[in-house]
Amino acid sequence: MIEPFEAGQVRTANGGRIVSYGTSSYGYDVRCADEFKIFTNINSTIVDPKNFDEGSFVDFKGDVCIIPPNSFALARTVEYFRIPRSVLTICLGKSTYARCGIIVNVTPLEPEWEGHVTLEFSNTTPRHPMTSAKRRTRIVAASTRARPA
Repeated sequence: MIEPFEAGQVRTANGGRIVSYGTSSYGYDVRCADEFKIFTNINSTIVDPKNFDEGSFVDFKGDVCIIPPNSFALARTVEYFRIPRSVLTICLGKSTYARCGIIVNVTPLEPEWEGHVTLEFSNTTPRHPMTSAKRRTRIVAASTRARPA
C-alpha cells in the first residue's frame, strides 16, 4: 500500500532529531519530496480551476521551500500509495506546521487510487515560514468498508 514503507517511527537522522515519519499510533507520517511549485502573483493571472495557468507557479527543487506570505506551495510525497478498494484515506497536517500558520490541504485518497500524494501548504500568515524536503505530514486511514458480496 505504501512504498517506501517504514514499520515504526523514525525520529533521528544523521545523529540529529527530525520530525518523525513512518507508522504512528493511528496512521502513517509521510515525507515531502524536494520538488515544489510555489504560487506567485507576479504575473497577476486569474485563478480559474477549470483552466489553471501554469504561469501562476514557480518550479523549485531544493531541500528548503520558503512559502510567500498569504500564498501556498504544492509538493508531493516521497511515498507512493496504492489504496485498496476497501479504504478511504485522508491527510491531516501535523501540529508542527499548524504552529507556524501553515495549513496542509490534501483531497481524500479514494479507494483504488494510486500515485504520489500532492500536498498543498497554505501560508496563512504575513511572514515567510519554510517547509523542507523530508518534512513530515500525517496520512490517516479514516474509514474502511467490507467488500460487496
